[in-house]
Amino acid sequence: MEKAIFGAGCFWGVEAAFRKIPGVVSTRVGYSGGSTVNPTYRQVCSDLTGHAEVVEVTFNPEEVSYEFLLETFWKIHDPTTLNRQGPDIGSQYRSVIFFVNEAQEQAARQSLEQEQQRLSRPIVTQIEPAREFYQAEDYHQQYLEKRGLGVCH
Repeated sequence: MEKAIFGAGCFWGVEAAFRKIPGVVSTRVGYSGGSTVNPTYRQVCSDLTGHAEVVEVTFNPEEVSYEFLLETFWKIHDPTTLNRQGPDIGSQYRSVIFFVNEAQEQAARQSLEQEQQRLSRPIVTQIEPAREFYQAEDYHQQYLEKRGLGVCH
């Protein structure tokens, strides 16, 4: 099994999208990329911790490729809006790929270049080494699924 970490706005919808992919074994929503140790949702929403809302995806690379996960990432959000997705505004909603190894970094950078050719506005997605992942509170896990909802907005 391998892990991938993506931030693409509110983690509820991002998690729901990745959970539908065959070969994805599990997902966890949480926070990464900031300076506060074990932040709470309220702290992250203050826009002062530096964390992004992210989804940690555990996947079987024999069933789904990291490249396919990247394709999904680009489709489920607008990578050209800085610190914003739809009505959600703040650095916690930034577009970011946290790579866990060199192969993921190379794939992410190549994928970004390909996606940029398709878009007229510049992509602002950050590509960074994975940092500490802090699991979000239980009520955030599979939030939309638990409420019978398919999407956030």
